Amino acid sequence: MKRNDYISWDEYFMGVSKLAGLRSKDPNTQVGSCIVSKEHKILSIGYNGLPKGCSDDEFPWEREGDMLHSKYAFVTHSELNAILNFRGGSLEGTTLYVSLFPCNECAKAIIQAGIRCVIYDDDKYDGTPANIASKKMFDAAGVEYRRYERTGRTINLDL
Repeated sequence: MKRNDYISWDEYFMGVSKLAGLRSKDPNTQVGSCIVSKEHKILSIGYNGLPKGCSDDEFPWEREGDMLHSKYAFVTHSELNAILNFRGGSLEGTTLYVSLFPCNECAKAIIQAGIRCVIYDDDKYDGTPANIASKKMFDAAGVEYRRYERTGRTINLDL
């Protein structure tokens, strides 16, 4: 008889997204993403960080200050990294799991990539202009989005 306490697909893919986010060097915000096929296969993973070849020690991680002295001009968001990391054919019809609701710039990339569903954990910027723009574009483009339903399950990994 099979065991009954295995994790659901949503728990699995959100768990992978959160684990990916732990790779981020950002001292304030660690975001992870996981793109999944209709057949429940992981196609790509991403986390927020600097582009290839840009040293984590030489670029700023600050949230305050002018554009060139803060992280905002340099960091690539997890969703865009997951899209850019994909080396297969098409992402048409896929699902994106992400630990933080996508900003408007990532929403554009998600739509253009053909991702049809976004499952997110946290929506801490709900109501901000970028967040409203993301939802407006998702609605117009027919991209489904829903909040991940936490189960309260805790998983400890010995690494």
